[in-house]
Amino acid sequence: MRPLVQISLDLTDRAEALRTAEIALRAGVDWLEAGTPFILAEGVHGVRALRERFPDTPIVADLKIMDGGYLEAELMAKAGATHVVVMGRAHPETLKVVVKAGRDYGVKVMGDNLGCPDMVAGAKELEDLGCDFIVHHIGYDERRGIAAAGGRMPSPLDQLREIVAAVSVPVQAVGGLTLEQAVRTPEYGAPLVVIGAPLAVDADAFRTAAGDLGGTLKIICDRVHAYGDVAVKTKSPAR
Repeated sequence: MRPLVQISLDLTDRAEALRTAEIALRAGVDWLEAGTPFILAEGVHGVRALRERFPDTPIVADLKIMDGGYLEAELMAKAGATHVVVMGRAHPETLKVVVKAGRDYGVKVMGDNLGCPDMVAGAKELEDLGCDFIVHHIGYDERRGIAAAGGRMPSPLDQLREIVAAVSVPVQAVGGLTLEQAVRTPEYGAPLVVIGAPLAVDADAFRTAAGDLGGTLKIICDRVHAYGDVAVKTKSPAR
């Protein structure tokens, strides 16, 4: 699989999100993510605005679905999302109905293992229940809380190879990666490179990061796209 770059638009202002998306796409970013803060602030109207401005770009709706899964996935699909995110900590029935909505409306389902007691087992279950992608995710609060207590800040790279080895669908790593860490995720077998805080979004506010965002994203995109294909195991037939 050719490695791809996705930017997390974890912003709360629609105009700022659209401007940031334009910068990102000019720099070579492949996918846009309507981040959770953006969806909380703008809802389906924000996703629809992204679709109207960027009609041909994949859009990930990071709803972090926990319940009401079919309806929420349907809502985002009708607004123009091509991918929706459901949480591994949700009830298995929620995962099943999100996957069904994905099949019914032609959107891909990304299963997020944030908070799973066993991250590898959580990723396996997400695949077993029909998710098309795995989001291996170390959360913002978890990272900062552990660091504030004097512990080593966890990284999604810590178990990334294990996650990739455990599943047969593409994986992305999310959670406070530096530029150098982000561009190396294809080396771990994870072809979907996600750029969010602190590289694209201010780590302490829902605002676009200061500095030359376009230049930073171009460096990332050039390096990721030059990596070459990443081997992804063939997914078992849809259940």
